[in-house]
Amino acid sequence: MAEPVYVAPQPAQIDYTLQKIGVELTPEQHKVIYLPNREILVAGGERAGKSFVSAVFVMTRLPFGRLYWLIAADYSRTEQEFLYIQEFLDKLRWSYEASKKVDPGYIKIAGGFLIETKSAQDPRRLAAKAPDGVLICEASQVDYETYLRARGRVAEKRGWVMMSGTFESSLGWYPEMFTRGQAQGTEDSLVSVSLPTWSNIKVYPGGRQDPEILRLEQMSSVEWFAERYGGVPSPPKGRVFQDFSMKIHTGIGDAYEFDPDQDVFLAVDPGFATAYSVLAAQVRGDEVYIVDEIFERGFVTQDIMRMAAQRPWWGKVVGGAVDIAAKQHQALPAVAEVWAQGIEDEGIKGVHLNSQRLEIRDGIERVKSFLIVNPKTLRTRLHINAERCHGLISEFGGVPNPITGQTAVYSWKKDREGNIVGEVPEDKHNHAVKALSYWLVDKFGHTESAGSGEIKFF
Repeated sequence: MAEPVYVAPQPAQIDYTLQKIGVELTPEQHKVIYLPNREILVAGGERAGKSFVSAVFVMTRLPFGRLYWLIAADYSRTEQEFLYIQEFLDKLRWSYEASKKVDPGYIKIAGGFLIETKSAQDPRRLAAKAPDGVLICEASQVDYETYLRARGRVAEKRGWVMMSGTFESSLGWYPEMFTRGQAQGTEDSLVSVSLPTWSNIKVYPGGRQDPEILRLEQMSSVEWFAERYGGVPSPPKGRVFQDFSMKIHTGIGDAYEFDPDQDVFLAVDPGFATAYSVLAAQVRGDEVYIVDEIFERGFVTQDIMRMAAQRPWWGKVVGGAVDIAAKQHQALPAVAEVWAQGIEDEGIKGVHLNSQRLEIRDGIERVKSFLIVNPKTLRTRLHINAERCHGLISEFGGVPNPITGQTAVYSWKKDREGNIVGEVPEDKHNHAVKALSYWLVDKFGHTESAGSGEIKFF
């Protein structure tokens, strides 16, 4: 049996479909529809016509498979594409049956074609049959795990994934992926394009020089205009861990899950009003896997220990590290002592957590050393479970803070003009990364080659 291959439509086939559905494309839209790549990211400005272009894209690929999905953060965000596709089918005079709602929805088309809506809030529905193509609607509002699942589902049939959305911020997996996709390679590689607001000439007939576009530009900062209307990310300056990448340092699947045959170490940074962070780490060779986390606000240590005791890895915990301040009493039992004592009457064992004085810059540099990609193996030493560790990933700048839902990245101090000042970052949005730094230094020391000041690759 021949191995499946990706088949992109030829320009003449796309021309024929566009003629039949009566669509004339602007130059920006034309670039999107005729791309041959298997993974396409369209970063659209507000009111750029993303839903229209996405539906046209599906129609031009429809004859090359049988099953297609429309995925969004929730079902309602698939509605515009769902309705556009029906409009195009009507123009083609194809026989079809469509559900009256999209939660979930379907379009059954004569000839055995099926289009289904999917919600990222119900990941079980993403584990059904393998689709030939997936359109991720308002992709910037979808989490990274959903993208990975979509990519995994189309792999069986060598299908395509198209992502379309407006940047909600310039941090996170979607802007990061846009930047990677700017270097177009083979048909199997990711490509990203911008679909600016002014490309929708039905709404803005003057294009880039339309009076309303010029008004919006005058009222906006350069960064905001580029992001919200130009479809180009403008990440803020001053992120502490610039080398962090969702693609390189995070993932889902068995490799990132707790291994019951290996010990677990806890990395702890206590907090109450902001966040109490506990990372569950495993060492595999010379690499570290953060397989789970507890990232909560408004809980004391005993509460956090009760949560930890319910996790599947609790029985494999052998120790860990904590902020040295956790040894201080301050009129209450020291945090390190509470962890060591456990909760005897509830059968929760104690855990000894090491601590040592650690300068902020030293901790940052130790974490950075684990983010480096080994030039020999092309692997990093830090791997984070993307499904379970949103607190840690948010502080690196990969996802919104799971407590507040807002962007909360560990950053350097800046003056009013945005210039970095001082030698230490702002002391916020750093609970999980501080916990990680305590444990990495405790477990591996300050450097790999003591005294040399150089990182040693194994």
